[in-house]
Amino acid sequence: MNLLPLPAFADNYIWMLHDARHALVVDPGDATPVLQALQDMGLSLQAILVTHHHGDHVGGVTALRNATGAVVYGPAREDIPEPLTRLAQGDEVNVLGLRFTVLDVPGHTAGHIAYYCADMNGAPLLFCGDTLFSGGCGRLFEGTAAQMQASLDALAALPDPTRVCCAHEYTLSNLRFARAVEPGNEALQEYQNHCEALREAGRPTLPAQMATERAINPFLRTREAAVALAAHRFDTHVDTHNPAAVLAALRQWKNEYR
Repeated sequence: MNLLPLPAFADNYIWMLHDARHALVVDPGDATPVLQALQDMGLSLQAILVTHHHGDHVGGVTALRNATGAVVYGPAREDIPEPLTRLAQGDEVNVLGLRFTVLDVPGHTAGHIAYYCADMNGAPLLFCGDTLFSGGCGRLFEGTAAQMQASLDALAALPDPTRVCCAHEYTLSNLRFARAVEPGNEALQEYQNHCEALREAGRPTLPAQMATERAINPFLRTREAAVALAAHRFDTHVDTHNPAAVLAALRQWKNEYR
């Protein structure tokens, strides 16, 4: 099974899985790069997995469905182009011989979901849309900080080797902010150096690994004293013993960070 990030727009990745004959894609905001990849590799598109309703994730769904006949799966509580199979926490999708479990991960949007495969080529695989980024998390457009905290807690509980397939190449900007939060985090410094080398070589920083994210991502580290104190320095009203309050302060800080 092959995992490919197809670049789209300025910084999106449309994730493709294929077995040299059949493929699935995740969050195709643009049909063009998908159709080109299918043609170049002689693949038949079997399924489209959607995590949330934003246009840069669903804009190519209808064109791809019409062109390929692929089955579309998406969140139960969001406005996704019909027809599709609607999914919520605990549902399963079986495609390409793989079983994906659906996780409800609201916060970025109210009905955001993620897809988790416990074993793909010997390691778990997570398609998390815009909930979790390497070194960061999505903006709180529709959900609350408490929802995002619960969603990130659920993702952080996945096994160490889980490959985190985020939908955007935001890693370097996220890591610059993370260094402002935790300047003394040596694992973060090493990861930043690694990711900068990847980008200089023209390679994606993704997929990330869950064990790494737990060590370097401030939004997964809201219970760490250094992270809570940094949030308090940004907003002195923050309850440093409340992880969701720490997350809310971090998210606002990141929104303003330059």
